[in-house]
Amino acid sequence: MRAIFHADREWGIGKNNGLMFSIPQDMKFFRETTKGKVVVMGLNTLLSFPNGKPLKNRVNIVLCPDDVPEDVITVHSPEELFQEVKKYPEDDVFVIGGASVYRLLIPYCTEVLVTRVDAVGGADTFVPDLDADENFELAYESAPVEDNGYTLTFRTYRNLAPKPY
Repeated sequence: MRAIFHADREWGIGKNNGLMFSIPQDMKFFRETTKGKVVVMGLNTLLSFPNGKPLKNRVNIVLCPDDVPEDVITVHSPEELFQEVKKYPEDDVFVIGGASVYRLLIPYCTEVLVTRVDAVGGADTFVPDLDADENFELAYESAPVEDNGYTLTFRTYRNLAPKPY
């Protein structure tokens, strides 16, 4: 299992249940990386998509207490989620938000793909600082890229001690 998100300088990932930045290269990277794969999210993340509809060309798994009447697989607990994701190749499963789902599942992820935006986006939603987490090492960082007025890098963090599930 892996996680994917964009974060600002303060490890902020969102504002008002949406993205802080409109960055076409980040959206393209997300689409290309997750297309044909399995995405795991909480209900608020699902509801933040256009019309609250699941992402196309992906298996959408929503972790929430209630059943979701969309074309998704609903799981109600971490244990149920882990049983469900075991049905898929480990590298095909991506955690895509929100913050509470990231906090819960990042310790189980072998890698975390971060588009790091060199800006402060006024976030109200944050993820753990992987640079300060001794269980994670920066395995890859792209050269800086300019897009839509922002400087960003694409980073891969490797979890040195992923929790088993």
